[in-house]
Amino acid sequence: MYEADQVLTAFLELTDQGDKQEFKSAAQIWSGRSGKAPDIKPNGVKSGGVITPEAGGANDQVDISECKVYIAGVETTVSAAVDQAITRPAVSDYQIFSVTVTALGAFAIVDGAEGTAFSETRGANGGPPYIDNDAIEIGQIRVSSQTPAVITTDEIKQVENVHQERYDLPGWEIQYASVSNGVLGYAGITFHSALPAIHSEDAGSTVYGKDVYAQYYVPSFVEIVDAYDFSPPANSHTINTTQVYGRVKGSASQTLNAGAFSVELKDGITDNLLRFADEFIWFKFFQDRLNDPFILCQGYLGAPVSFPAGANVNATCAIAAETEAVRVFG
Repeated sequence: MYEADQVLTAFLELTDQGDKQEFKSAAQIWSGRSGKAPDIKPNGVKSGGVITPEAGGANDQVDISECKVYIAGVETTVSAAVDQAITRPAVSDYQIFSVTVTALGAFAIVDGAEGTAFSETRGANGGPPYIDNDAIEIGQIRVSSQTPAVITTDEIKQVENVHQERYDLPGWEIQYASVSNGVLGYAGITFHSALPAIHSEDAGSTVYGKDVYAQYYVPSFVEIVDAYDFSPPANSHTINTTQVYGRVKGSASQTLNAGAFSVELKDGITDNLLRFADEFIWFKFFQDRLNDPFILCQGYLGAPVSFPAGANVNATCAIAAETEAVRVFG
């Protein structure tokens, strides 16, 4: 069977698997075909949102430039804002304020708890505050005095992935399908590192990373009629040896070989399979069409056609894969 069509699933929130790093969808397989590949849009800053001391020199105020962010998969422009005020601590000297974009696409400043020193612990005295689950942190303001004063550039922090949530940091890898111990799970993404746990709506009792959204296409499969001689993409191993004094040392190398199958065609011109030549698509192989176990693989379809004078038109197809085929039997 081959991936003959794709059904769109518009932007939906992916589900954190509990480590703030692996996020899954409700679909078992995502298409990787050109033009149908997943579109991943975690909540975060795309551009802009620069925080500066208030241009007129007013005490305890900042200006914020226009900001483009992704919220629930949608690019949203937040207009520049001036004279955004903070309220300095009343008892202790140290306080951190989180400058955020709300789910409604507006700037909002969230107050942290006062403390006798700065802390990097969210929700702690002198630490940055937790922000709403659907908000985006664009920066922090850190003051160390109760006395009203002009906010300085040194008191404004906007280090990416530390004080500011960008949509594209940390990076991620896409799992178009996930198979573990023969069981087909759900497609999704894995971030290169865990998302900062800065979101909570219950004072830190439960904490979250940023919301992660994806738009993807789910493949529809069609049988390849009159196919035969299937072999899945698989690794082969080679032992290389080096003669050293007194013995031979060996080392292993691994090569991913393309999958292959042959098929007799209708005319080699109008066959639907040939429409997908050079496309990155999914294939399923059932050793017994009446039973569930199957082999699943994804790769670029090579389909050179032969037109013999005395036999059926046929193609010896290749599946140029990026990973080995997997067996699904659970």
